[in-house]
Amino acid sequence: MALKDVLKDIEGYQEIQHEIEILKKYGTDYTSQKGIVEQVIEGLHPKKIRIRVSEVWQETKSTKTLRFVAKDGFLPPFQAGQYINIFVDAGDIRTSRAYSISSSPTQLGYYDITIRSVEDGFVSSYFLDETRVGDEFESTSPSGYFCYNPLFHGEDLVFLAGGSGITPFMSMIREVAERGLSRRINLIYGSRDPEDVIFHDKLKEITGRHKNITLNLVISNPPKGYVGRPGFITAGLIKDVIGDISSKTFYICGPEVMYDFCLKELAKLGIKKRSIRTEVYGPPKDVTMQPGWPEGIKPDTLFTIRLKGGKTIQAKASEPLMISLERNGVTIPALCRSGECSLCRTKMLVGKVFQPEGVKLRKSDRTFGYIHPCMAYPLSDLDILL
Repeated sequence: MALKDVLKDIEGYQEIQHEIEILKKYGTDYTSQKGIVEQVIEGLHPKKIRIRVSEVWQETKSTKTLRFVAKDGFLPPFQAGQYINIFVDAGDIRTSRAYSISSSPTQLGYYDITIRSVEDGFVSSYFLDETRVGDEFESTSPSGYFCYNPLFHGEDLVFLAGGSGITPFMSMIREVAERGLSRRINLIYGSRDPEDVIFHDKLKEITGRHKNITLNLVISNPPKGYVGRPGFITAGLIKDVIGDISSKTFYICGPEVMYDFCLKELAKLGIKKRSIRTEVYGPPKDVTMQPGWPEGIKPDTLFTIRLKGGKTIQAKASEPLMISLERNGVTIPALCRSGECSLCRTKMLVGKVFQPEGVKLRKSDRTFGYIHPCMAYPLSDLDILL
């Protein structure tokens, strides 16, 4: 029996066929619009975009802002707090770094990326010392979840920023100010040096005009005669600054050491985890100091990494596997470089790696041997499938 004869015996089939004939006669023919959904999605969230540096200016002695515009077409929209991952050819190495957008999402003519000098950071040095107006790069479209959610985060927000961790907050603050939103933002911003506070003048200007946004600087290494708040962002200081802590959502973004410190201080205040938002952070400065690092594995220990297909490289125990691969001319897909997005997910055939707390591996990944190379450190010789 032919399939069309079987279909006729299915209950409701004839009615559906009759309705299709009516729609063909009186309905709208969308044939010419075939593929339009894919085009819209590609425009809003392309996999890659070409960007060009249109302006560069000095923010502080250690920090610059680079303004990127679209080389072709337009830039996709973003939410305040999101980042882009920019690909760089630094010397003989092709690598990438994720940077939060510091400009406001109220305009899409450009993305501002604010970069601070990092000790031993060859990518930050490349952007700060070698990048010029007119230089072109490739980047991902905006991504990330360090964003305001009106359904869950309420109207009272406390931003705990440290150093260059101010960048996603600056985007959020600019959006609230430019759109006249009713959210109340209390920014507590920690810095070592008052002369190296990023966006200081702009923040003073905004808080001077918008009473729902306040700024509290905390200087850990204050110079002689400094009259502001000294020290660190402690539970006592937070309580002193904001008073009633109920019904508030806390956001944290800053250096690696800031997270553990501030989370402990918030715990002292009885703040529940559901009321705390943290931005993803890249590889730790010294992975051997992370909980669970095995004794006997020294930072400079070298292991052999064999790629399915024949290529073999050497990798240090203290360096993320992704960077070791990039140093040897092997580039794999990357986005967050913080163990969160899963884009670099890779099959490990043989061997053992260390992955710090916070790497978001699925249960199935652990079961079937998948790792995130951006936050995976070799503890033995490895065989991997790219």
